[in-house]
Amino acid sequence: MISTLVLLFLGSILAFWISSVCGGGASLILIPILSGLLATSIVPFSLTVGTAASSISRILVFRKSIHWKIFYRFVPFSIPAVLLGAWLIKFLNPLYLQLFISIFLIANLPQILKSKADLDKKEIEYSNFVLASLGFISGFISGITGAIGLVFNRFYLKYGLNKEEIIATRAANELFLHLFKLIVYISLGFYSEFALYLGLSIAFASFISSYTIKYILPYISDLVFKKIGYGSMIIAGIFLLSNSFLQIVDKDNIHVSRNWILGEAETTVNWRESSFILEFELDDGLEIERPIQPIELPDHLRTKYDLLIQEYDKILIEKVFQFRKPTSYEFYCYKGISLTKLEFSE
Repeated sequence: MISTLVLLFLGSILAFWISSVCGGGASLILIPILSGLLATSIVPFSLTVGTAASSISRILVFRKSIHWKIFYRFVPFSIPAVLLGAWLIKFLNPLYLQLFISIFLIANLPQILKSKADLDKKEIEYSNFVLASLGFISGFISGITGAIGLVFNRFYLKYGLNKEEIIATRAANELFLHLFKLIVYISLGFYSEFALYLGLSIAFASFISSYTIKYILPYISDLVFKKIGYGSMIIAGIFLLSNSFLQIVDKDNIHVSRNWILGEAETTVNWRESSFILEFELDDGLEIERPIQPIELPDHLRTKYDLLIQEYDKILIEKVFQFRKPTSYEFYCYKGISLTKLEFSE
């Protein structure tokens, strides 16, 4: 356990250094590490303990650079969204949200390719409604995953804030979220003693990082800061995409197989307890087929099934979906080693 805490501590210092230079992202770096040590539902608690301490330390160091207009619009709408996100942990797998976030982060690739003139363009200030909406969305995402990270970094960069203002304003916005989330997670039972130790290790590392990074930040220009910010979003997105996808495949028992039935190639995708069959033909295009039980058939086909089952040993049924075409059904009728395929429209 001690060795785990030490390694997490050293890794957290590095993560928060990178986070300061990139305008954020330590949480997205730490999520995969914590996911390997804790249950998925407890990761947000441990992460929030550490990131709350990080926000406190950054506010103390950069308190004069806080952009209060954003703070006053952002925070009030993020709090109720945290409640909603934390409550949904009981019903949703956070890994799917992480997968969506990773795609959003990678979508920032065009930003890193822009010229200095394009990046220096100051956007029109966001309306109060947009600021409130961003606060709500950030609270919702943070409530489920325990992290906001680089997801809203693009908003701060395009708003025209300098690097110190981005670090300070983000910290102020996120501190109230983190403290509120801790109360919610504890009340819902999403915590453990080991998760607390890991969170405190991250917290200690964040204090060291915040007080040392202020000596590095003055040597980084605003342009380089923006480039690094967008670049880190893309890298974090690729890393998070790989990690969340592999965990989803493992935990939801996703696997793909290819079979030949009556001379036709079918690709079967298994997910949890369900399976879907993908079939592509030049004439008919892509078909998605789902195995169903006889009771799910329309009445006229249920009657047809009752007649056919007297003639065959076994009948397997698939419901077929095609783009801009009516739903149809395929009956795979077995008699000994002989197979007959029958197709019916809905």
